[in-house]
Amino acid sequence: MRLIVRYFLKLFTARILKKYNPDVVGITGSVGKTSVKDITLKILSKKFRVSGSPDSYNTFFGVLLTVVGEKSPGRSFITWFYILGKALFLCIKKKKSYAEILVLEMAANRPGDIKELTELIQCNVGVVTAISPVHIKFFKTIKKLFREKQLLVRSLDRTGFAILNRDDLELYSMRKKTDADVITYGFHPDSTVRASDINIKKDPQTGWPEGVFFKVIYQGSVVPIYLPGVVGEHVIYSALAAISIAIVFGLNLVEISRALQELKMPPGRMRVLPGIKNTLIIDDSYNASPISVKAALNTFSKLDLSNAKRYIILGDMLELGQQTEKYHREMGIRVAELNFDYLITVGSATKNLAKAAINKGVSEDKVASFSDTKKAGLFLQEKLKPGDACLIKGSRAMKMEKVVKEVLAKPLKESELLVH
Repeated sequence: MRLIVRYFLKLFTARILKKYNPDVVGITGSVGKTSVKDITLKILSKKFRVSGSPDSYNTFFGVLLTVVGEKSPGRSFITWFYILGKALFLCIKKKKSYAEILVLEMAANRPGDIKELTELIQCNVGVVTAISPVHIKFFKTIKKLFREKQLLVRSLDRTGFAILNRDDLELYSMRKKTDADVITYGFHPDSTVRASDINIKKDPQTGWPEGVFFKVIYQGSVVPIYLPGVVGEHVIYSALAAISIAIVFGLNLVEISRALQELKMPPGRMRVLPGIKNTLIIDDSYNASPISVKAALNTFSKLDLSNAKRYIILGDMLELGQQTEKYHREMGIRVAELNFDYLITVGSATKNLAKAAINKGVSEDKVASFSDTKKAGLFLQEKLKPGDACLIKGSRAMKMEKVVKEVLAKPLKESELLVH
């Protein structure tokens, strides 16, 4: 049945795209795809009919379902039949409300994934966020993963736009592999869309961070941007990529800035949340890779939190293949270098992280390791004192949001605040 559904879904998707001819934004990369997509949808929705991947629908099936405008029904044959019927209907009868712009996440879990998607879907805009050893289990080397992601940029024609991180020299080198116009973003002075002057906004009562300010410079114009409810330089990179996309579609910086004031970042992406006992939670539980863990640790270490004790709670980073132990040890060393007050690990791979931290000088009585999130959450709940702060992060399958739930000040709002 899967092969039959795949065949017809692919057939109908091609016809839908030809019939409605929407502009298509393709977003790939090891981290940040969903954040870039969500911010882009928020900005573009002010001027266009837009549609994007629900949650993280970034596989072949997920992308095709997004084009149709449906979510996966799992193994329900009846619902799959309904979806194929809807797709056929879209092919036959013109739907006036169909999106003018589709914003699609495109994952590369295995070799050939990007190739298959770009052969079916011609993108007008291609964004590559970052390359790190996520899903490297199936690629063996980071170089092979890089080449796979690069296929999105290669697939763009002369009328398209490639949007690349100027601060990442490897990504920036992709500009030589495309016929499309290239727009770069970052903090580099030569970036097309440049960020500067980062400032953390603080709650006047608690002193906790509640958002981040920065300036965006584009073609001589300078506009302040505020991202509420989040912190982190890597969040700014996601915003810059989305701003670059919006510029391609003709929005000016003032319009973009106004749209971002209403932004509500999705749960689990460096969200600032109130914790029990008047504590602070930095919830980055959505996913984890070496590059994103390092970025989160660096952000947490730089936050001005007065005399707060800083707790790090890290779950396993998955799908790293033979490099699993290596990268966990590297993160353990980084934790030690940043001199946090307490380290809690969840899972089997992070035991290597804990050992590396201890070997690097972290006292054993400041490290605790658990096999499941529930026990880790209850332990953290007991350890936290008023004024303390914690950073919680791990791969999606580790379900680190369960740790967040145990220390959330308003657990009744979990459906609104936490990853699901």
